[in-house]
Amino acid sequence: MRSALLVAILLALLIAHTSPGAEHDIVDIVLPTDNDALFHGGGPEFYQYIERDYHGEKSTPWEGGQYGFVRDPVETSAGIIYTRFHEGIDIRCIHRDANGEPLDEVRAIAAGRVVYTNAIPSYSNYGKYIVIEHRWDGSPYYSLYGHLSKIDVHAGQQVGRGEHIAVMGYTGTGINQARAHVHLELNLILSHKFQAWYDQFYKGEPNHHGIYNGINLDGIDIARLYLELQKNPALTIPEFLASEETFYKIAVPKSGHFELAKNYPWMVKAEGGEKIQSWEISFARSGVPLKIEPSDNKVSKAVLTYVKPSPVDCSILLRGEIAGRGKQAHLTEYGQNQLRLLTFPD
Repeated sequence: MRSALLVAILLALLIAHTSPGAEHDIVDIVLPTDNDALFHGGGPEFYQYIERDYHGEKSTPWEGGQYGFVRDPVETSAGIIYTRFHEGIDIRCIHRDANGEPLDEVRAIAAGRVVYTNAIPSYSNYGKYIVIEHRWDGSPYYSLYGHLSKIDVHAGQQVGRGEHIAVMGYTGTGINQARAHVHLELNLILSHKFQAWYDQFYKGEPNHHGIYNGINLDGIDIARLYLELQKNPALTIPEFLASEETFYKIAVPKSGHFELAKNYPWMVKAEGGEKIQSWEISFARSGVPLKIEPSDNKVSKAVLTYVKPSPVDCSILLRGEIAGRGKQAHLTEYGQNQLRLLTFPD
């Protein structure tokens, strides 16, 4: 009875969000600083370079400031593959004082509510950072601004699109004055039960950030979103993510704590029988969830049901959730623990 009711609710929400005549909130976002080289083809002028030492050869590739698997190259039988994922974009500084200190103003990319500020740099690789919640079509999204020198807003404050929130800096891990930048993300949230899950799987490691810990936020490709919105200002985030390739699928147990389907009902493709035993989630290579489908196959824990064929082991291609390839591909212990978050406490 409860399963049928849940399906009915999800279907109603899905119809409201996807029917041809439905109104959609405009995803009206602006860049967070004066640096707008993204829109003029200026990769080196827009992205902050990283410092790389590959086989003893030092370089400063700007490509490492992009979103995606853009760092830590390794040689494989399929060629060089970049194995470290960068969840946001690093926007370089364009204003400095006489001493080289960054002066760039950081602004909210869209109207929303400040939900978290971290004022203690040593608490995070992001250094001083801000998280702002935005709501489009009833779903929550979270912009994150990292490596700030100064925070000028507080949790609970409403901010407008383009409103001043901070000053760029170089707080955080591995950044110096020359590489001052703002790290920008746009995220989905995974679970409001995050703290209880974290206490179980990260014993002895304090969580200073509550539910706004980076582990609980999944970043989408915001640079591509900016460019796509420039071509089509009416584009919605569900439409944007629909163009992402499914890299793997995971079945998770049916659970009343499965928040992903409640927060992002547009992901739910309610096909199949009425008796739901599990949910099959499609993921991009980045780990961002793309689609949720009900299944009548019962599972007691997360199960890998599909992975894109590749000549390279998944441990190199992904973020540690899956190892092996072909029929030998499987969820790692780390992957099992991370996926528990989606249904915790299941």
